[in-house]
Amino acid sequence: MGKIGNGCGLLVAACLMAGCVAHRYRPAPIVPSATAEQFEARSLADAGLRSFEEQNLGHSVSPWPPKTWDLQILSLAALYFNPILDSARARVTTAQGAVVTASSRPNPRFDLTPGIPAPYLLTQDFLFLIETAGKRGLRVQIAKNLEQAAQFDLADSAWTVAMSVRVGLLNYLVASRNLELLQSEEKARADQIAILEQILRAGETTGFDVDVARIELSKTSVAIRSAEVQVADAKSALAAAIGVPTAALEGAEFSWPEMDTLPSADSLSVDQVRRDAVLNRLNIRRALAQYAAVEADLHSEVAKQYPNLNLGPGYTYEERNSFFTLGFSTSLPIFNRNQGPIAEAEGRHEQTAAAFLQTQAQVIEKSERTFAVYKAALRAFIQTESAYELQESQLQIVEHKIRAGTDDRLSLDGVEIQVSALAQARLNALARVQGALGDLEDSVQRPLVRGEMFPVNSESPGIDKLLQRRNR
Repeated sequence: MGKIGNGCGLLVAACLMAGCVAHRYRPAPIVPSATAEQFEARSLADAGLRSFEEQNLGHSVSPWPPKTWDLQILSLAALYFNPILDSARARVTTAQGAVVTASSRPNPRFDLTPGIPAPYLLTQDFLFLIETAGKRGLRVQIAKNLEQAAQFDLADSAWTVAMSVRVGLLNYLVASRNLELLQSEEKARADQIAILEQILRAGETTGFDVDVARIELSKTSVAIRSAEVQVADAKSALAAAIGVPTAALEGAEFSWPEMDTLPSADSLSVDQVRRDAVLNRLNIRRALAQYAAVEADLHSEVAKQYPNLNLGPGYTYEERNSFFTLGFSTSLPIFNRNQGPIAEAEGRHEQTAAAFLQTQAQVIEKSERTFAVYKAALRAFIQTESAYELQESQLQIVEHKIRAGTDDRLSLDGVEIQVSALAQARLNALARVQGALGDLEDSVQRPLVRGEMFPVNSESPGIDKLLQRRNR
C-alpha cells in the first residue's frame, strides 16, 4: 500500500513540474542610448507607416512618402508613432491579463505530512477549492468591466493625439501664412520708401515722411524675425504631436484644404451638441465601465460573507495499514461577516457614482460653452472677412486706376499695406475660430467637418486595426 502513496506523490510532482515550464522569463532591458537612436531614426518615409496608412484609409498611397501631408494622414501618422498610445495599449494588455487571472480556476492543494520514523507514518491530502455565491463569476465581471474601461481609455488617448495634431497643424499653417503676409508687407513698404526717397530728392516731401516709412519697415522686419521663430516653434510642436523628431518634417509640405471651411451656426444646435457630448464622449463611457466594475466589486464583497469550501480525498499510511478519507474544511464566520470590506466597497460605489455625475455635468457644461464660443468667434471672423474683402476691392480699384494712368504707385503701396494688415487680422480671426471649432469637436469627440480628421471612436469600424500596436 505504501507504493500507492509514493505513486500519488510522484504524480503531483510531475504536475507541478509541467506547470513550471509553461512560460519562461525573457529579459527586455531598456538602453536609453539605443531608444534615443531609434527615435532619431524615425521618418515619415517609414514602410510600416505606409502600410498602416493604407490599411486604415482603405486605399493605396502613391507616391510614398506623399508630397503633401494633410490633416487626415498626419493624424494617422501620429496614431502610428506617438508613444502615448504605447502606454495606453500596455494598460489594455494589463487589463486583458487581469481577465485571464480572474477567469482561472484555483489549483487544487496537495498536503504531504511524513511521520517519524518514516516510512511507518505518512499522510496525503488532495483538496479542491469550491467557491460559493458566484465569487468567480463576479471576479470575471469586474475584470471585464475594467478591460472595457481600458479600451475606452485607449480610444480616448487616440482622440487626444489626433486633436494635438490638429492644433499643431493649425498653428504651423497660421504661422507660415503670417510670415508670408509680413514678407509681402515688407516688400510693399520697401517699395514705398524707394518712391518717397525719389519724391524727397525732387523736393516734394519732407524727410520726416521718409523716416516714418523707414520706422514702419523696421517694425515689419522685426515682426518677420519673430514670425520665423514662431514657424520653427510650430514645426517642432507638430513633430512632437506626431511623435517624430523635427528633422523628420524637413522637406515635407503640409496642407489643410478644409481650413477655411467652417460649419455655419445654423447647421449646429446646442441640443444636438449636448446630446453628442453625452452619448459620444469616451470619458463618460469609461466612467460607466468603471462604475459597473465597482458595482460588481460591491456584489463580490457581499458574496464573501459566505465562506468557500475545501473538499478532496485523503490517504494515510500507518505501519503497513492504509486509510482513505474524504477531507472537508471551511472558515467559520464567527467573528465577522466581512462587514469592513463591504463598507469600503459601498464607499467606493458611492464615490464612483458621484464621480460619474460630476464627469457628465462637466461634459455638458463644456459642450455648451464651446458651442457659444464657436458661434461668437465665427461672427467675428465673418465681420473681419467682410472688411478684408472690401479692402481687396479697393486694391483692385487702385490697380485699375494705375493702369488707366489716373493714380500712382505710392497709392498702390499704401493700399497693399492696408490689405496686408487686414489679411493678418483675418488670419488671426480664422485661427481663433478654428481653435474654437477644435474645442467644440473635442467636446463631442467627433469631427464636425467631413473628411477633416480620421475619426477615432471605440465603436468605429476597424478600430482594432487603427489602434493596433506599432511594429517595433
